[in-house]
Amino acid sequence: MRVEQLGEGEPDLAVVGSIHGDEPCGAHAIETLLAEEPAVERPVKFIIANERALDRNVRYVETDMNRVFPGNPDAEAYETRLAYKLLDELRGCTTLSMHSTQSYSRPFAIVDEAGPLAETICPHLSIDVLVETADFVKNTLVGYVDVVEVECGLQGSDQAAENAVQLVREFLTAAGALPGSGSGSVETEDRAIPVYQLQKLIPKQPADSYAVHVENFERVDEGSPYATIDDRELIAEEPFYPVLMSPYGYDSQLGYAAELNGKLK
Repeated sequence: MRVEQLGEGEPDLAVVGSIHGDEPCGAHAIETLLAEEPAVERPVKFIIANERALDRNVRYVETDMNRVFPGNPDAEAYETRLAYKLLDELRGCTTLSMHSTQSYSRPFAIVDEAGPLAETICPHLSIDVLVETADFVKNTLVGYVDVVEVECGLQGSDQAAENAVQLVREFLTAAGALPGSGSGSVETEDRAIPVYQLQKLIPKQPADSYAVHVENFERVDEGSPYATIDDRELIAEEPFYPVLMSPYGYDSQLGYAAELNGKLK
């Protein structure tokens, strides 16, 4: 784990990249900001979390780090020990954590709930939507620190890397670490961000082939086919909004079903 700082004093802001080693956009954004050395008005901690997995371009070395928080310093698994160290670094910090996905090309944010943190930060980010986990997804960073996670774009793409740099700048501006509206700032007047709350996991049964027939964040009506596993069509038993749904993103699930839960203004 690499930890760097801009500004003097004890940071209460943090930026995290590459919890997953096959999602390099966050590390790229951190390297870019550190190279620029902008004059910050509040000290900021920058963390490239899983350097070992990043070097190997794999999601994780031994276990998925974003499924084992709060971690354990005495665990056998490397990422479980690393999760404990990362959490220790982030205590007391308002945090931006950057990820990327195989399911959606544009940035969106993930929070525990659309409360004060989301209301302060998210309107200033270049995001399409906001997703509330509402404690539905267990043992992720969202459940343990004041964090906004952002999915910056498609995994491994140049666009995700560019988006990540812009999102870091927007986060630091919203948090008062960078002055003024700054480069790449978002016009927030009359901007309402749709909020989706996760409701259930959509399992991925063992098969030879998978296909998804719906778009993330677009309503799927009851009775509509939304995916195919081998030759078996999956039909929606009730209306839902797909989130992080992809045939390739996860080993054991296609994604999540969510409900539209209003808008963040």
